[in-house]
Amino acid sequence: MNVRLQAGETAPDFTLATDTGDTVTLSSLQGRKVILYAYPRAMTPGCTKEACDFRDSLASLQAAGYAVLGISPDEPEELAKFVERDGLTFPLLSDPEHKVLEEYGAWGEKKNYGRTITGVIRSTFVIDEQGDIEAAQYNVKATGHVARLKKQLGLED
Repeated sequence: MNVRLQAGETAPDFTLATDTGDTVTLSSLQGRKVILYAYPRAMTPGCTKEACDFRDSLASLQAAGYAVLGISPDEPEELAKFVERDGLTFPLLSDPEHKVLEEYGAWGEKKNYGRTITGVIRSTFVIDEQGDIEAAQYNVKATGHVARLKKQLGLED
């Protein structure tokens, strides 16, 4: 049974390595709104589309007070290649043991091309300034997700 976070719950704190080898701790971002999105694998087509959509929307998200963080099981070196290749302008977090992904309910069984596999469940979490979950979305579609999220947040361009 997978955990499913709900609005109003405290977001699990974490400290993870980034694409640069630095670390990010969620609680250090308290006072800011955070969008944490979980994606299966760097440099795959859907994950690239989603990351580029966040990159292209970053200015409007930041203007509304949001920090954006991506999280996947990829190692920092792989994340660095992804950032370099696609000009990503926000931190990507490495969770190779998928501990944080599990705490957020973004790791578990899912259907992939008709087969049941265990892996990252593409998810997005909006965390408020106090560190509480404002929204938790599971099984999101990569294409068009950022535009739908911005609309839900009242940030339409």
